[in-house]
Amino acid sequence: MRALVLEGHGGQDRFAFRTDWPEPEPGPGEVVIRVRACSLNYHDVFTRRGMPGIKVPIPVVPGLDLAGEIEALGAGVEGWSPGDRVLIDPIWPERGLMGEMLDGGLAEKALCSAGQLVPIPEGVSFAQAASLPVAYGTAHRMMFENGHVKAGETVLILGASGGVGNACVLLAKAVGAHVIAAASSQEKIDRLLALGADEGLNYIETRFEREIWKRYGKPFRRSYEGGVDVVVNFTGGDTWVPSMKALKRGGRMLTCGATAGFDPQTDIRYIWTFELQILGSNSWTVEGLKEMMADIAAGRLDPPIDVELPLEDAAEGVRMLEDREVFGKIVVAP
Repeated sequence: MRALVLEGHGGQDRFAFRTDWPEPEPGPGEVVIRVRACSLNYHDVFTRRGMPGIKVPIPVVPGLDLAGEIEALGAGVEGWSPGDRVLIDPIWPERGLMGEMLDGGLAEKALCSAGQLVPIPEGVSFAQAASLPVAYGTAHRMMFENGHVKAGETVLILGASGGVGNACVLLAKAVGAHVIAAASSQEKIDRLLALGADEGLNYIETRFEREIWKRYGKPFRRSYEGGVDVVVNFTGGDTWVPSMKALKRGGRMLTCGATAGFDPQTDIRYIWTFELQILGSNSWTVEGLKEMMADIAAGRLDPPIDVELPLEDAAEGVRMLEDREVFGKIVVAP
C-alpha cells in the first residue's frame, strides 16, 4: 500500500514515501476506509517536529482529517455498508488521535473504529468533508460553543489566511459579525475580503493593536468605548499582549492553539483592568461537523481549498503549510 510515513522527528527529510506499507485489517468494531481525501493541518508540522510531552509511536502515517468510502467491516459493526461515504472523526476513543498516535489518512487506506464514522450527505465532496474536523470543527467550537460570537460584534481574526482562520472568517460572517481579517500580505488580505471579511489588516506593515485603536478608538477602562469585542488568537507568541490591548472593556480573546509560541510574555494587568475574558477551546464535536456538512450541502458554507495534491506530493504540502504558502486548506487525494 502507498503511504507517506514519518520515520522520526525533525525536518522534511524525516518523511518517506512508501509503496510497501501494510494494508490494515479490521478487527471487531473496526472499519477499513478507502481514503479519497485527507486535508493537512499545522498539527502535521508539529507531529513531524516532535511535541514536548507527547510520545508519538514512530513510524506513523500522518494526516488527521480524512474522508472516503467504507471498504471492509469488522465483526459486530452494524448500520454501515461497504461503499458508504463517510467522514472520520479523528479521535479514536481510548486509543488517541489518528495521524499522531495512530496511522492517519495520508495513505490509500486507513483503519478506524465504527464509532468514528460520520455520514457524508449528498452534495458534499470528499475534499469538502475532509477539510472540516481539525480546522472548521475547532473553529466552530471556539467561536460558538465557547466564544458565543453573535451578530453585530466586531471580531479581529489573526492568522486569517490559514485553515482555522478561514473557518473563523466564514463562521463569524454567517452569524452577522463584523470581521477584521489580519494577514501577512496584501494578496492574502484581498483574498480574505473576497471570502467575505469586512476589513483587512496587514500585521507585518503595522502594529495591529495600534491600527485597531486608529479605526475603533483606544480602549477605555472606565467605559466600553474603543477596541473590538473579540480577538481570535491561535498564534500566541508576540501577538498575545497586543491582542489584549486591542480588546474593549469586557472583550473576549478566543484561543485554540499557539502556532507562533506557547509561552509568550504576558501582562495580566490588562485582564483585570479591562475585565477581559480569555477563553480556550480544544477539539470539536460531531454535532458541529454534521451541522457544517449540512451547511455545505445547502450552499451556505464552502471551505476554500488552496491546492489538491497527489499522495506522492503530500510531504511537499506539509512544507507549504509550515512556510505559510497556503490560503485555506491543502487536500491530498491518495
